Amino acid sequence: MNRITESSSKYNDLEKMSTGDLLLNINKEDQTVPLAIEKEILAIEAFVEACLPRMKSGGRLFYMGAGTSGRLGIVDASECPPTFGIEHGIVIGIIAGGDTAIRRAVEFAEDDREQGWKDLQAFNVNSNDTVVGIAASGSTPYVLGALEKAKSNGILTGGISCNPDSPLAQLAEFPITPVVGPEFVTGSTRMKSGTAQKLVLNMISTSLMIKLGRVKGNKMVDMQLSNNKLVDRGTRMVADELKIDYDLAAELLNKYGSVRNAVDNYKKN
Repeated sequence: MNRITESSSKYNDLEKMSTGDLLLNINKEDQTVPLAIEKEILAIEAFVEACLPRMKSGGRLFYMGAGTSGRLGIVDASECPPTFGIEHGIVIGIIAGGDTAIRRAVEFAEDDREQGWKDLQAFNVNSNDTVVGIAASGSTPYVLGALEKAKSNGILTGGISCNPDSPLAQLAEFPITPVVGPEFVTGSTRMKSGTAQKLVLNMISTSLMIKLGRVKGNKMVDMQLSNNKLVDRGTRMVADELKIDYDLAAELLNKYGSVRNAVDNYKKN
């Protein structure tokens, strides 16, 4: 396997660089990430198109990873309910080592090839679900073991990694492999690789939610009104859509609980 994620940084003597040079060079490397993802658009599209009918029929989307990869999956999954108004438990992030590992590294959790499938079974995973393995290296045993079992049980599998021809890329039915090159700090895959994974996850979940009808026009009409900022945003969305004043929009939003319901009920009257 070509371990590009572990290859030596193009920069040397980092400790001798000025703060300005450090930041400029990190930024220079970061700018290459979207270009690497652009080459994977067709692969991302194929995965979304395969996942969508399963979610339309009640299937769930699982993200699985260890360390940074696991945390990124949890972030994306946890943002779907407030952003798109879906129920908790439709997009699920699972990390090696359990919830403790979200904040603190759990030693050797990623090396357990059996635990990933056990963690999926705790959710009664079934053939209507989809499992995405996330691993910058593409060789994390926790992720590979879970995907192998998922695949053998008829579950749709995707994989996000940053090494071409990695075990994950070969195992997943729908591999997505943005090759971002060596990290600024050699092997620190929380940097460019992590950024690439975050961007791909954003693309997957956002496009799925739009296709599932959770966005109207360009608005998050089902977002949860969980703080004053979001209530204000929702009020302005209702006012803009219905061409009414802010106070009436606020009254409708408070009565009906979401932008979608406020707009639909006003139009019925």
